[in-house]
Amino acid sequence: MATALTTSEGDRDPLSKPPVLDTDYRPSPDEEFMNERQLAYFKAKLNAWKENILRESRDTLNQLQNDSLREPDVTDRASSETDWSIELRTRDRQRKLISKIDAALRRIAEGEYGYCEVTGEPISLARLEARPIATMTVEAQERHERQEKISRDE
Repeated sequence: MATALTTSEGDRDPLSKPPVLDTDYRPSPDEEFMNERQLAYFKAKLNAWKENILRESRDTLNQLQNDSLREPDVTDRASSETDWSIELRTRDRQRKLISKIDAALRRIAEGEYGYCEVTGEPISLARLEARPIATMTVEAQERHERQEKISRDE
C-alpha cells in the first residue's frame, strides 16, 4: 500500500493542517474505533506530517547556509533579515509541533491514541482527521480553553 504525500495548492505551512495521505482508505464511524487499520492510518498520517516538516526544515537550513545576507542596500538587507526571522520563528513552531506528533505516535504505540486525556471518551474521527495530534474531545478542549481564559482574566 503506497502512500503519496500531497498538500493543497499553495499550502506550504504544515502548521495550518497536516498533509493529506493519498490512499483509498478513510476511517469510518461504522467500524470499530481505533482498530488496527485506523491506527495504521493515523500512524502513517503522523509520520508523513513529521517527515514533511523535517524536509522543510532541512530546506530552510540549506538555504540559510547557501544564501548569506549580501544585499548591499540597507533596506534590502533589513527586509531579508525580517523574512529570515519569520522563517526561523515558523521553524521553531514546527519543532514544537514535532514533539506533539511524537507524543501522538507514542499514544498509538501505547494503545491510548484517539481517546480524550481528560474524559477518556473517544475523540471524533473528524477531529482526528483534521488534527491528528488532538488529545481532547472538542467539548473537553472548549472547557479547557474557557478555564484558561477565566484564569487569565483574574
